[in-house]
Amino acid sequence: MSRRPLDVIGAGLGRTGTLSLKLALEHLGFGPCHHMYEVYEHPEQAEAWIAVSCGSGNWARLFDGYHSTVDWPACTFWRELLAWSPEAKVVLSVRDIDAWYGSFVNTVQRVIEQPRPRLARFADVVVRQRTFGASLERNDVRRAYVAHNRAVIEGVPPTQLLVYDVAEGWPPLCGFLEVAVPAVPFPAANDRSSFAERHSYLT
Repeated sequence: MSRRPLDVIGAGLGRTGTLSLKLALEHLGFGPCHHMYEVYEHPEQAEAWIAVSCGSGNWARLFDGYHSTVDWPACTFWRELLAWSPEAKVVLSVRDIDAWYGSFVNTVQRVIEQPRPRLARFADVVVRQRTFGASLERNDVRRAYVAHNRAVIEGVPPTQLLVYDVAEGWPPLCGFLEVAVPAVPFPAANDRSSFAERHSYLT
């Protein structure tokens, strides 16, 4: 397994098409791609993410074998990951804020508020606190979304950044990554019903 720096850093918050983007990146040869579901499938990763959130830990060890990343928890560490992988390209996946909030409150917020026992501290320290601080109130969450996107746009060199809506499909992503457009449909994954199935313990 390679311990080289990342090729692509996904800086967009969850519920901006990140699972579709993960599948797209892997199809284009930038995988394996780390996504929140990696933590669900390998809960031992949670302590490593808590460690880096507290200022310790090792990026090379944490991303051993991965060549790209999207979604939480990595999206909140985009500054640190860009410092570790200064040649990486950064994809900021975005979505209309009303659509994003409606999706977030019915999916991710429920997971944050009712985490699996082994992931409770991870959900609080790495996801909620780093992204939203103390409050999950509607206006505070929406402000955090806007502030996160603005910080990425202002903090990443323009030549390394793609602000991207997955509804745009392959062309902008492939142009940015300098790869050919595949002759297959762009992936579509993780709608609310699929999310609910993955998190059936909440029902």
